[in-house]
Amino acid sequence: MSTPVQPDIADVNRLANLVGTSPAFTEAIAQLPAIARSEAAVLISGETGTGKELIARAVHYLGQRSMFPFVAVSCACLQPTLIEDELFGHERGAFTDARSRRTGLLAHAERGTLFLDEVDALSLGAQAALLRVLQEKRYRAVGANTEQHADVRIVAATNARLDPETQATTFRSDLYYRLSVFGVELPPLRERREDIPLLAEHFLRKHAPSDAPIPSLSVRASAALLAYNWPGNVRELENAVTRSIHYCKNGVIDVEDLCLPSSRGALGGIASPGVFKAAKREAIEVFERGYLYRLMAEYNGNVSRAAHAAGKERRDFGRLLKKYHIVPDRFSTAKKFA
Repeated sequence: MSTPVQPDIADVNRLANLVGTSPAFTEAIAQLPAIARSEAAVLISGETGTGKELIARAVHYLGQRSMFPFVAVSCACLQPTLIEDELFGHERGAFTDARSRRTGLLAHAERGTLFLDEVDALSLGAQAALLRVLQEKRYRAVGANTEQHADVRIVAATNARLDPETQATTFRSDLYYRLSVFGVELPPLRERREDIPLLAEHFLRKHAPSDAPIPSLSVRASAALLAYNWPGNVRELENAVTRSIHYCKNGVIDVEDLCLPSSRGALGGIASPGVFKAAKREAIEVFERGYLYRLMAEYNGNVSRAAHAAGKERRDFGRLLKKYHIVPDRFSTAKKFA
């Protein structure tokens, strides 16, 4: 019997629609294929805006439950007194105003994945209810006489530390260990700055109007993106790029169009000695990467046609693609998994 070929990081990024080639990011997601093959619970941790739901979707779409629902819910939005109703549903007449039967989130996610974002926001009572589902794979709707089987995978996410030493009084240790069979810890954007140009180009292509050329980043704008600390992480970067697309003039995004905080701490001293050369090098890389992305998108990943349009030999063009970790298959018109 032949051994299945394991996908590399480029394959994982392509299949799950993830963007990033920095060591910090690729190390964090390296085990996603193995995690996806399992049925065990997953706990994804990371600061706000690092892409935890995107990773949860990757686990779902790379796994055997991909043809069934992915149901996402923010636990911070669930009222403690209604958590069992939200998760398990209720029968008609179970309580005042229960005029009809209501299906809970577990039933909606049947055979698929239930993603519990901000799981640290659950009350202790809600944690106990979730723990029983994880332990017994069974639950009872409010007002029901019989139990139902929970055929669902649980993936949770948090921006707080939930280990027992840190959250001894606010988060149950037994639930923590049930949820963290697999753990994925996402790095903040400031620890994966190499991915900022790639992410910026991705968001430019994603949010640019379809009836207009994709704007380009000026040297000053590129330097500002690389120097800023991004407390809101990837989500904040996407917001900045989205703004700049509509604020820029003549198709060129300048630093003012990004509307980033202008304090010295926020921009990290762009004008300080030694920064200019690094910013120039990074800006050139941003231009080259963006140009390659646009060509590959225009020619649907056809390397030969893109190389011809760029006036370069196919081999030299291929080297540039490899330099920037650009995978031609990402730009084909074939259906993606996310």
